Amino acid sequence: QVQLVESGGGLVQTGGSLKLSCAASGSIFKLNSMAWYRQAPGKQRELVATIAGGGTTNYATSVKGRFTISRDGAENTVYLQMSSLKPDDTAVYYCYAHATNAYFRYVSYWGQGTQVTVSS
Repeated sequence: QVQLVESGGGLVQTGGSLKLSCAASGSIFKLNSMAWYRQAPGKQRELVATIAGGGTTNYATSVKGRFTISRDGAENTVYLQMSSLKPDDTAVYYCYAHATNAYFRYVSYWGQGTQVTVSS
């Protein structure tokens, strides 16, 4: 079993910055892609950014140019640097990992979420 633990959320003013971290631990065989999702009150969970095992990144249009996803493979940690934050970025942010287990099967893991609130 793999656990994902997010940290770094909080309250920030419009235009501010935050950096989220997600550390994976447990019976990690191989982490493939990792991603950040978010869910605002009353809305569906949406993809924010992804990073593949080789480092290729993709971003939602709404955050492109403001957010940067990165990962430390040695530490099994993924980061989300968020800048120029807007009130619309307010949401619970979830870490996601797509992994291969010891039986060579694909499995998905989710973190518990961290709240990001951007005040106007």
